[in-house]
Amino acid sequence: MNQPNEQTVLSVTDLNHQARVAIEDRFRDVWVLGEMSNFARPRSGHWYFTLKDERAQVRCAMFSNRNRGVQMQPGDGQLVLIRGRVSLYEGRGEFQIIVDHMEAAGEGALRQAFDQLKAKLATEGLFASAAKLPLPRYPAKIAVVTSATGAAFRDIRAVLARRYPALEILLVPCLVQGTTAEEELLRALDRAIEQVPDIILLTRGGGSLEDLWPFNSERLARALHACRIPTVSAVGHEIDVTIADFVADVRAATPSAAAELVSPDRVELSNEFQGYERHLLAMFQRYVEHQHLRIENLALRISNPMDILERQKTSIRALLERFRRASQMQLHSARKQAQHMQARLHQQAPHKLIGQLQTRIEQSDADLLRCMTAKITLAKNQLGHKSRMLNSLSPLPTIDRGYALATTAQGTVVSSVQDVQQDDLLTIYVSDGSIATKVNQTSPKTLSDLEK
Repeated sequence: MNQPNEQTVLSVTDLNHQARVAIEDRFRDVWVLGEMSNFARPRSGHWYFTLKDERAQVRCAMFSNRNRGVQMQPGDGQLVLIRGRVSLYEGRGEFQIIVDHMEAAGEGALRQAFDQLKAKLATEGLFASAAKLPLPRYPAKIAVVTSATGAAFRDIRAVLARRYPALEILLVPCLVQGTTAEEELLRALDRAIEQVPDIILLTRGGGSLEDLWPFNSERLARALHACRIPTVSAVGHEIDVTIADFVADVRAATPSAAAELVSPDRVELSNEFQGYERHLLAMFQRYVEHQHLRIENLALRISNPMDILERQKTSIRALLERFRRASQMQLHSARKQAQHMQARLHQQAPHKLIGQLQTRIEQSDADLLRCMTAKITLAKNQLGHKSRMLNSLSPLPTIDRGYALATTAQGTVVSSVQDVQQDDLLTIYVSDGSIATKVNQTSPKTLSDLEK
């Protein structure tokens, strides 16, 4: 028998640790179906239970941050489907599953169908808030589509009797569970619409996803969307959500909550009406007081007719005096304006204007003559100056003194041997004519060389 060495001997802690790592690495994400037993919910909020079948069982733990999203009430004996990772509690060497998700067994396919239909209808705009109708504040008649024998209708009727007894309640009975429930719900909705109520309430009590499945019908969703009467959906408990809840104009968590949503509270209404009564009474009292004051003012304004006549005579005399003074002032102003116009007309007589214009023309002729003479003199001086400058720069005087001017065939003045080449044709200008010649040879000599 082989004896162990130091490298092969493990402590219990090391063994459990390596086993946990190996298990978690192998079973990272598993789905397990089984019956729940020994369910415990301590004050920490975590869930501990055993999952078992006919031949085996395994311990499970679901922490509080995960179990808040579970859409069911867990308990012993329930068949559930869980998802999680397999681990080992090293302190006791216990094999367990750390659960991340839990649902009632058989609901997986229904949940997938629910999510697909929800996404489809949301894309089509059936859940859009812009299409939802507001609930009337004071409804007179409400149609309740639900089971006639269920607790939902009794709860609704009790709440409405307490809050708003004047509301007429029409029960439209139908099945709310089972294979024929979908067709009955659709027919009941049509019958409710025919009654022309102010609100249609679609409701039932809680249940599993399978029990509530008729309220996830696509046909029912489209019928609710097409309904032009405000609809309220109150299906199941607070944690239950159906397609009808998304399509309806308003969703309530429970049937009782729906009854409170659709009905005003009679106590609040009574207080509100009492406030209106006090307000109207105060307004009426203010109106009466205002009318009393108005009557008193009118009574004070009533006086002796002779006094009124005397005041009217005094007013007429004052108006006549004002009219006389205004007439005199207007006449005086018109006279002054006529005198002013006459003086202006005299100043602007035609013979005076002609004399003034003739003097201005003669002055302008003299000014024009002086200006033209000055311009001509200046132009002559400038012309003479430019002529002298041109003569000083012209080559003609130089040619007259015995010099010559050579140009190329293109008319360019030759000032250097660099300007011509052999056989170029040149024209040489002298004082009495020009000479045509051809270049035979050039020599780079300066004027000082010629002088030598």
